[in-house]
Formats: sequence, structure tokens, C-alpha cells
Amino acid sequence: MAHPSSLPAVLITGGATRIGAELVKGFAAQGWHVVIHYRKSGDAARALAATLPSAEAISCDLTDEKAAEAMIADLAARLTDWRCLINSASVFRYDDATKLIPATNREAMQVNALSPALMAQCFLASAKSAGVRTIINVTDMKLENPNPDFFSYTMSKHALAAAIPMQAMAAGDDARVYGIAPGAILASHDQREEETDVSHRLNLLQRKTGADEIVDAALFLASGALKSGSTLFIDSGQHLLSQDRDVIYIAREKSAAS
Repeated sequence: MAHPSSLPAVLITGGATRIGAELVKGFAAQGWHVVIHYRKSGDAARALAATLPSAEAISCDLTDEKAAEAMIADLAARLTDWRCLINSASVFRYDDATKLIPATNREAMQVNALSPALMAQCFLASAKSAGVRTIINVTDMKLENPNPDFFSYTMSKHALAAAIPMQAMAAGDDARVYGIAPGAILASHDQREEETDVSHRLNLLQRKTGADEIVDAALFLASGALKSGSTLFIDSGQHLLSQDRDVIYIAREKSAAS
């Protein structure tokens, strides 16, 4: 196993499961030391770390912004080449534009927007690297193709997206701030895997966007080669459509009508 100090490091929040885990594996395969953040998925995080050349798992509850800031400070103090922070963790609970649930909104805004913005701020202030430091915020194609479903989640992703160009302007010449806006990639909420064959093709290319495409985009952005403040939409053109409901429900309506 390579010693972590000899490798560029990346922290991936929510890295134990789903897209976060795919990002972890993708960066590890390219020679990065990967810090896998988790909240409740400790067993999955540690099991994943054990399969990789250089990785560690770290716990933090992102509903506590002080704990999130402390996590960044602790890592900055010991990682000698910390090049990338990927804010991938998020909560995805249902409410809609006519029935906002305040508790759901507070949690979404905290985990999906406030804590990532604070962590980015701390990373820019304290992380040390031999290369260009990058922050990648995982947002959502709903930035351009919104609908009333998952209202608080979508509101929080808009807030996170708004932070990208502002923090990019403040980051300085040795850092970049980016966004990745995915479309439908994995089964979500109460969706069954078999339902995704319809719902995930509701885009301009009528194809399922792969998790590997998110990984490739993140690796490209981590090189710092794109203009700071930019966001890449990885969604097979879904953000260019106008859909009045989440694709979970559009697909179910199509199925019920057939």
C-alpha cells in the first residue's frame, strides 16, 4: 500500500454508497489517496476502504456545521497534498412546492448547502497541496429543469449551485471551484431498480446515463483544467427538457396509462 503522504488526496463526502462510492473507486484507481466520509454507513465505508490501495474512512454528521468544519481542519492538518474536496453527500426526502415540510427543508439546506459551503471555505483556507486545489459540488440537473417534486432538496441544490461562482471568484489563482449536475443515474427514493429502465431514459438521448460518466467528469475537473466556476451537466440532455414532475412519477404515469 502506498503511503498517503506520497499521493494526492481527495475527500469524498457520502463516499460509502451510491455515486459517492463510485467516485471513491474511480479516484483510487487513478492513484489518489481517498478519504471516505460517511454518516451512518460505517461498515460499508470501512469495507470499501479495505479494498483500495490507499484509503481511509471518516465519520461526520453534516447536520452539525461545527463538526463539518472540524473534519476539514483535522484533515488539512495532516494531509500533505490535499488536492480535492468533493461534496457528494446529500439528503433526498420528499416534499413538494405546495406542501413544504419545514423540518425536511432545514435538513436539506443544512446537509446539501450550508455544510458544503462551509467545508469549501475551510478547505480553501487551510488545505495544502503541491498542485491546483479543486472543489467539486455535486448538484442536480434540476437546476435547469426544475419541477415541484422534492421541493426542499431542489431548493438546497440551487443554493449550493449559487455558491459555486461566488466561491470561485474568491478562491484565488491556486484553486478552482466546480459543479457536476447529474441527471437520473441510480434508483432513488422509493423507486425499484426495474423502474429505472423507463425513467432514466427520459432525456434527449433516450439513454441511461452511467455512474462512470460522473466519475470521468470529476476526474477531469480535479485536474483544474476547466474555468473555475463552471458546472458540467452529466445527464444525456435531461436538463434541456421541461418536465413537470420528477421522472420517477412521469414513468409511473406512463406505465399506468399503458
